[in-house]
Order: sequence, then C-alpha cells, then structure tokens
Amino acid sequence: MSETLATKIVSIVLRPMEIKERIKQKADELFRRYGIKSVTMDEIANQLGVSKKTIYHSFSDKNELVDDVIVDMLQFNKECCQSYKAKSQNAIHEVFLAMDMLQVIFDNMNPSILFDIERNYPATYKKFKEYKYKYLLELVKDNIERGIHEELYRPEINIDVIAKVRLETMMLPFNEQLFPKNKFSMVSLHQQLIEYFLFGIASPKGYKLILKYQKERLNKTSVQ
Repeated sequence: MSETLATKIVSIVLRPMEIKERIKQKADELFRRYGIKSVTMDEIANQLGVSKKTIYHSFSDKNELVDDVIVDMLQFNKECCQSYKAKSQNAIHEVFLAMDMLQVIFDNMNPSILFDIERNYPATYKKFKEYKYKYLLELVKDNIERGIHEELYRPEINIDVIAKVRLETMMLPFNEQLFPKNKFSMVSLHQQLIEYFLFGIASPKGYKLILKYQKERLNKTSVQ
C-alpha cells in the first residue's frame, strides 16, 4: 500500500475529533522527548502516518497546536494535584505523593520545553505563568498552612516567602545552564529539591515523618 493511500485511509476512518486528539497526543509525546522547537509539523505528520494537510485541518498552525498541547498538559497536572491532595494523609504525605506524580510527568521529558515556550510562544507562556503564579502558588501555600496546623512544619516560617521560594525551585530543573540534561535527571533533581525544602521547614515531628516516607520510598524502589 502506498504512503499516500495509507494517509487517505487514516483520514477517512477516523472522525475529525479523533484525528485532532491523535495529533495532540503525538505532538505531546514528541515535544516532551525532543523539545518543542526541534519538532516540525512534517515530523508529526510522518509519525502519525497522515499528510500535513490533515494536521492543518485541525490546527491552523504550530502555535495553535503547541497551545492546545500545553493547556491540556497543565489541566492534567492540575487534576493530578487535586487527586494526590485528596488522597494524602497529611501535608508531608501530600508532598511525597507529588514526587510520585512528578516521576511520571518528568520521566524522559526534555527540559528545553519550558524555554521553548517562553522564547517562541508568548501567548502560551502567559497561560503557563498564570497556572504557576495562581494555581501552583496557592497549592504550595495551602500545603504549608496545613503542615503548620498539623505541627509538621515550623510555625514561625513566613508562608508567603517560603511558598514563593518553593515555587521557583520547582523550575530549576528546567534550567539547562545550571543542570545540563546529559548530566542531570529531572526526576532526581525535583526529588532532591523537594526533600531539601521539606527538611528546611519541618518541625521535629515532621522531620521524623520525612525520614519514614523516605525509607518507604527506598524500600519500594528496591523491590521494583
């Protein structure tokens, strides 16, 4: 079967919404692996086995595709955050559940993805900043307030300051000048930064709980 015929069959069999979702899924996969800048519309079409014209039926240009993919990514992250927050037993457990989520999200993610958005897709980056400085900041503040109430974090800490510090450290693994991707793992960096943060704000009671969860994670990893 020729490639042209194959792409026509794909376009006929799949409904427009199915095609659009497949395009977004493939774009998401390629953006995470290679970064946004290096992935072309031609490559996405080739990977899917469809014509580039098929992609442009669903998305007017790469800007629209990138925006849709990133918005979906942020929404997925938000749903994950809400899920682990609801399941958590305490503030520190909530943070350790977040580490599990980050391991899934950042596994094999190219750190340049954030830089690509900031430099080349300002409208999309604006949405990311709103997510970061509104939703994520409030999420961190809520966790700190919860931890203080549960006597797991030190009561004298300045919540506004510490929350903003934590928010910025979340972004450090994306900085390839500080942490080149060929030398550092994003997952490992995030875990270390989260643990440093926790130890810095923990009460004696919280410190013991951190050690407990660390040991449980270590045992779980060794079993796997």
